[in-house]
Amino acid sequence: MTSILVGIFLGFFFGGPLGAVFGGFLGAWVNKNYISQNTEGQSNGNGFYRFRTQSAFFNATFLVMGRLAKADGRVSEHEIQMAAAIMNKMRLSSDQKKAAIELFNKGKQPGSDIDTALHEFRRVVGFNTLCPFFLEVQLQAAYADGSLTEAERQVFVQVCQALGVSDQQFEQIHQRFIAQQSYYQNQSGGGGGWSAANSGFGLSKAYEVLGVSESASDAEVKRAYRKLMSQHHPDKLVAKGLPEEMMEVAKQKAQEIQVAYEQVREDRKRPR
Repeated sequence: MTSILVGIFLGFFFGGPLGAVFGGFLGAWVNKNYISQNTEGQSNGNGFYRFRTQSAFFNATFLVMGRLAKADGRVSEHEIQMAAAIMNKMRLSSDQKKAAIELFNKGKQPGSDIDTALHEFRRVVGFNTLCPFFLEVQLQAAYADGSLTEAERQVFVQVCQALGVSDQQFEQIHQRFIAQQSYYQNQSGGGGGWSAANSGFGLSKAYEVLGVSESASDAEVKRAYRKLMSQHHPDKLVAKGLPEEMMEVAKQKAQEIQVAYEQVREDRKRPR
């Protein structure tokens, strides 16, 4: 019960009445999954940290997504569909989905404050693997209509400044995201499924997904693959504080990396 009250208090403090509602939900989740299961009280700190991280991730995700959608003056149907798709992948409860929609709509309002939510996210998370993943989710939303406009890029400048992400770090994430999107769309053939047999599509794109050149050694390729999988493995992201509802989004990104690595590895096995 204490965690629920704490959740409501912190949620209200950082997000007003809407934050209080979501804080209550997360507090109940922490109480169920951590505090009530630990008679010695050793998990309370970890559970409370994850509650704060999940709350910060949730609030920042949908506020920024709303800001990006309205950055160029109008919200396209594709952007609305992308936000809805992410909510569906998260398998939110009806109340959580309502909170996400309200955050999204709040982010769309002129002059709405996204910096407070971003600073809280940075304070709780720092620059661990959740930060790049957060930016990838926002890039996915921004590219819903096919391109990144200058207005949307300026939103990313604001986001990166608030999160302490350098221009170079963002561009690395951005370029890898573009490669992953291109690779996924061609590998799946637009049908939403994966097939390692679709290896006819540019091998160079698979290398771009891994972030290495075609001249890289086998050891360098494997090292890059392991680093990316460590950064995108769903269980590791959840351990860092990613809401478990985001598992499906994380699984898809890890699958993209896995398929690219398999294509590169199989190509390197062929006699030259």
